[in-house]
Amino acid sequence: MASVTLTINGQKAIVPSGITVLEAAEMCGYSVPTFCHEKDLTAPGACRICVVEIKGWRNLPPSCVTTVAEGMEVETESPAVIEARKTILELLVANHPLDCMTCEKSGNCKLQDYAYRYGVSSPTPYEGEKKQFAVDDSNPYIYRDSNKCILCGKCVSTCKAVADRSIIDYAFRGFNTKIATFMDTDLKDSSCVYCNRCVAICPVGALTDRNMMGKGRIWEYEKDEVTCTFCDSGCKFDVNYKNGEVIGVTAKNPSAGRPLCLKGRLGTEFIKNPDRTDLPLVNKNGEFIPVSWEEALGIAPIVEKINALKCRKERELKCLST
Repeated sequence: MASVTLTINGQKAIVPSGITVLEAAEMCGYSVPTFCHEKDLTAPGACRICVVEIKGWRNLPPSCVTTVAEGMEVETESPAVIEARKTILELLVANHPLDCMTCEKSGNCKLQDYAYRYGVSSPTPYEGEKKQFAVDDSNPYIYRDSNKCILCGKCVSTCKAVADRSIIDYAFRGFNTKIATFMDTDLKDSSCVYCNRCVAICPVGALTDRNMMGKGRIWEYEKDEVTCTFCDSGCKFDVNYKNGEVIGVTAKNPSAGRPLCLKGRLGTEFIKNPDRTDLPLVNKNGEFIPVSWEEALGIAPIVEKINALKCRKERELKCLST
């Protein structure tokens, strides 16, 4: 594979040709902030928070759409880069609801993390009007607050990545721009199947899984990776625990492949069913009777033969020993 040599923050690096500056920086261990970028999705280069300084270039290019070149000298945290990122964050915070203390995304919000990283607080030099969109809480699966949306477009991209989906897109113009369904209807009135790809990929608190609202903060959860068994797709997801209790599930890879369908996410509620049984039920004479797993799977005769052979073998060994 062809490679190129470049310098990132004074460090020489040999990276595969054709990759972006963002990928090269991450390979060298540098953290470059991103909002609109997501691996395996189209890179719009719209948010500009990932800008870097390249020697000889007049402007600060977005690293997520800039391809590496031989001899390139890149600075990811130069004074000009820091100033540009801080200005972008100040513009976002100027119109953003500052309810971080009660926001469900607190602790897992990129806007919050980057504002802390670059020392941005409110009021900003660009303090302006706050959006007053109506909150969409009309369905039991996704809570949508467009007032917190930063228009990164990741939810639109991940929805379009599924064939015949494209439920949401940009709507309106200027300050009133927002992500909406066709004719700006509620999600319950659209063809949304609530796969929650958009929720899993949202970097701020604009989209929230209602099943996990009010149950805890991200740092309070323990996670176990499991494979969903509701169908033969074999989706990977994390089961989230708090104090030993299952709170909900989150997708492992929301941007590509099958993240997790509605049936897979809601299936965890079955374990809290008071009528749940640990044994399978078999219809006998019109009544469902709990039976052993061996009998339900039709292997009871095989198990009996194995046990009989085991006992016979034990008797033979006992006779030989005497």
